[in-house]
Parts: sequence; structure tokens; C-alpha cells
Amino acid sequence: MPTTDETADPLALERQVCFALVVAARSVLSVYRPVLEPLGLTHPQYLVMLALWGNEPLSVKDLSEALQLDPPTLSPLLKRLEAAGLLERRRLPEDQRSLAVTLTGRGRALRTEALRVPPQIVERLGMDVHELEQLRDGLTHVIGAAVRAGEGS
Repeated sequence: MPTTDETADPLALERQVCFALVVAARSVLSVYRPVLEPLGLTHPQYLVMLALWGNEPLSVKDLSEALQLDPPTLSPLLKRLEAAGLLERRRLPEDQRSLAVTLTGRGRALRTEALRVPPQIVERLGMDVHELEQLRDGLTHVIGAAVRAGEGS
């Protein structure tokens, strides 16, 4: 049992925001894994598909910005999704340097199956939707603060 002095320690592991975020991310992603498996998607691939289901076509640059992933990280995800027949990458006629990412018919059809993912996650977490929305909003606030802090360094 920690003493008052230990809980006041600014370097105590359990007081670190970074530790809580990493453990929360790992834990939540482990809840997603079995739900996404029947769709044939990993969590990063699911995020790519969510972005495209929301707005397509997207340039690789726009997709990279939307997902906050650098292009070298995004490229292998796109290659695997393309190999799975879910999307296509094509050069834009107006700018041969840019690649446009579009869903295939199969990729669009997968959205119907993916509609079952959010309710399954909510059920598995056993948390109220409102509570999860508040958490998401709080995390979005933390992300914004971290981005601003990074810009200042």
C-alpha cells in the first residue's frame, strides 16, 4: 500500500499520463482485434477504411494528414488493402505526382459489415456511449495540446 509520500511522487508510474495512455491504447486495441478479424482488417487498416468510407477519393497526402500517419507508415497499409481488393491507388491525371486512393466495390460493401463494429466495442467495453464520447473528446483535447506543445519546441 503506497504511502502519501509515494502517491505525491511526480515520477510515480501510476501518475504518468503517458503510461495511462499507452496502457489504455493497448487495452482498447486488444478489444478491437477479435471484432475486426472477421472483416479481415487490422486496426490500422480499419482506420484507413473509416477515413475512406467518410470521404473518397483521397490523395495519399490527405489520407496521411487525416490519419496523422507519415507516408512511409501509410504506404504498406495501402498496399495490403489494395492486395485484398478493398482499394485502388491511381495517379491523378491533373497531377501525376499525386496518388488518389479510392475504394473498390468490395471496399464499399465492407462498410455494411463494419457498421456492427462500434456497437460490439461499446458492448465489450461495458461503458456508456456518452462516457466514451466524453473520453474521446478529452483525448482530442490532449492531442491538440500535445500538437501545440510540439510546435513550440
